[in-house]
Amino acid sequence: MPELPEVETVRLGLNSVIATSKTPTVVGGEVLLSSTIAGCSQEFFLSSLRGQSLMAWHRRGKYLLCQLSGGGWLGVHLRMTGRLLWKDRQSQDLSPHTRVRLFLDGDRELRFDDQRTFGKMWFVPPHIPVSEVISGLKSMGVEPLSSAFTTDYLQQKLYSKHRAIKTALLDQTVVAGIGNIYADEALFISRTHPATLASRLSLAQVSRLRSAIVSVLQEGLKFGGTTFSNFQDINGKVGNYLEQAWVFRRQGQPCQVCQTQIQRIKLGGRSTHFCPNCQPQQET
Repeated sequence: MPELPEVETVRLGLNSVIATSKTPTVVGGEVLLSSTIAGCSQEFFLSSLRGQSLMAWHRRGKYLLCQLSGGGWLGVHLRMTGRLLWKDRQSQDLSPHTRVRLFLDGDRELRFDDQRTFGKMWFVPPHIPVSEVISGLKSMGVEPLSSAFTTDYLQQKLYSKHRAIKTALLDQTVVAGIGNIYADEALFISRTHPATLASRLSLAQVSRLRSAIVSVLQEGLKFGGTTFSNFQDINGKVGNYLEQAWVFRRQGQPCQVCQTQIQRIKLGGRSTHFCPNCQPQQET
């Protein structure tokens, strides 16, 4: 699933298009898979967007939110395999996985492709809080690249989490936007064993973990995110962070720090990668 660096990469690309060209206005559209549209009918979705200009794209956690000229919002959740692609409307390379097409003035098109069909799009009317329509935003934690993401904040959130720290980091009410990839990477950099109970981390450990989270997310952004399956930016370019990864998907390979073999275990149903030497298990 695309995580914060991937979604932020898409957001930056969408805003770069808006900044370098005439503000795109929706002149029509086509919904090819009705279940992609959440919160309203596909007819209402398209009719509400028609005539609206796409003003600016924002991100909250793993959600993309586009501010509309009429005061409402267009919401997008890529989920596992969703992709937003900026296309020429005359392009003949329509994918069998295309779910929604938004036709824009100037013969442009914003296309939502989604192979696994878990992605969603919303229209949020003006004067209605976005979280009232997109429920996943209601209890979301702070943004990890914001000033609100302090050691004190993280310690307070983890204090009551009597579960593995890896599982706690995937909880979007703790920190927004972190998923499997960057949780593994941050735990390695902070030298934290992924099975350590979150509530047992010392203040020093939490401080190292907070710094590591910020570091790996910034590194992910630098390389345009991670592509190991479907992720692409709006121009179809893949992310290159996986080539820089310390542990993620490197099971059986030597640790780049100590040469110990990277291991993979399951925590909370998710594959978890770590170095048993650099990340020793904490005694209970």
